[in-house]
Amino acid sequence: MSAPTAQRATVTLRAGELRAADVRALLCDDAALALDPAAKADVDRAADVVASIAAQDASVYGVNTGFGKLAQTRIPRGKLADLQRNLVISHACGVGPLLPREVVRLVLALKVNSLARGYSGVRWPVIQTLLACLERDVLPAIPGQGSVGASGDLAPLAHLSAALIGVGDAVVAGRRLPATEALTSANIALLELQAKEGLALLNGTQVSTALALRALVGAEDLLAASLVAGALTIEAALGSVRPFDARIHAVRGHASQSDVAAAVRCLIEGSEINESHRDCGRVQDPYSLRCIPQVLGACLRTLRDSAAILVDEANAVSDNPLVFADTGEVISGGNFHAEPVALAADAMAVAIAEIGNISERRCALLVDPAFSQLPAFLATEPGLESGYMIAQVTAAALASENKGLAHPASVDSIPTSAGQEDHVSMATHGARRLDDMLRNAANIVAIELLSAARGIAFRRPLRTSSTLEAVLAEIAPDGGGTGDRYLSPEIERVAALVRAGRFTPLVASLFPTTT
Repeated sequence: MSAPTAQRATVTLRAGELRAADVRALLCDDAALALDPAAKADVDRAADVVASIAAQDASVYGVNTGFGKLAQTRIPRGKLADLQRNLVISHACGVGPLLPREVVRLVLALKVNSLARGYSGVRWPVIQTLLACLERDVLPAIPGQGSVGASGDLAPLAHLSAALIGVGDAVVAGRRLPATEALTSANIALLELQAKEGLALLNGTQVSTALALRALVGAEDLLAASLVAGALTIEAALGSVRPFDARIHAVRGHASQSDVAAAVRCLIEGSEINESHRDCGRVQDPYSLRCIPQVLGACLRTLRDSAAILVDEANAVSDNPLVFADTGEVISGGNFHAEPVALAADAMAVAIAEIGNISERRCALLVDPAFSQLPAFLATEPGLESGYMIAQVTAAALASENKGLAHPASVDSIPTSAGQEDHVSMATHGARRLDDMLRNAANIVAIELLSAARGIAFRRPLRTSSTLEAVLAEIAPDGGGTGDRYLSPEIERVAALVRAGRFTPLVASLFPTTT
């Protein structure tokens, strides 16, 4: 498997038309973002509506009133700029580790996409400032905890907003600096917030959506690696490919199941190992092999459905209130409620747990000589050596940990803001916890990949398919090795390949973000 050529792409964005493939480019390829300037006309029209309201005496929520439970308080015209600055500073209450660079970049891109739709009432320079931060890699320091995923991701987005006005910190080239210093050194002017602009910046679902989209990309990479690992395990355990016959899956009617079966057939095609036991007499394999299309096909369907939801949300206008320039109205609603993101994140959590569960079961098959017909625990001299005995135990521990993490976050609403926000989504931590689950599952799949490579070493001189031989050359360059060995660094090395999407190109046609 040759390494892909690194080349920085540019995502050219028409407001409201971000694609799943653009998300992968922004997250994984460090792509630049260019906004179609045609968006400016709609942005300017909405900003003019807000400016007109601010100059008049009528009370309009978000423009000249307090917020949340304080919405009945009318703010004098001379204090509207103070209102926005106070809102941003007071809401910057996040705690915990900072969000990683790729997530903050995506948050900025999503905020640009939403504001550029022209329903938020901000001026064009606000969007230009966000784009400048992306272009010059001046990234607001955003703590990861503090959002309940309703009224938008208020605390984390307040930290983003605060950095733009010179409050708090920003990260530049890995260094955390005072925001004013970071912006000044990059020749980015500090924003002076006008009516409604602070609210538009900190209201919205961009943090929870960015976290969920990062998990979607990671889950696609995980599923790709799991399919490769499953194919290798079929080879190592002399499993049958008959259950992958296209006719079986066609009559059930689930496209994702058929797609997974086809992918496994393609991975194994041309294998000497598979041909060597065509008439072996084994009637049925355990479900963790035989039902790969049914289980991983269902997981694939979940990821595809989640991708559709999350791409919709990535293109959404999710702040409040909204400005409809064609009628001059400003209407308060609830698009900031992140329930779609929360439910998608919970569905992905279950899928990630299942990918790990079935992979761990295949690890168990490989170390069990009663099924695999390989030496016990894949040891060269069982008894003297323990082989992969404890590697499978580690996989079991991680699978069990993920079962607990898969509990839905969205069912745990808690009222906030003196009861005004009486039902919340918990989307942000529901999406954030997926990274821990993906890390656990990547380690499980890495253990399966290494175990299968060791199993195939016992089948030599027979060879698997050319595709899988290339995988083996990368994950087990010593041919699977002999004797007991220090496995922890090997697991970490292969898990890093899983997390980096190293196996995704082998089945890229399956996934929304790679097609």
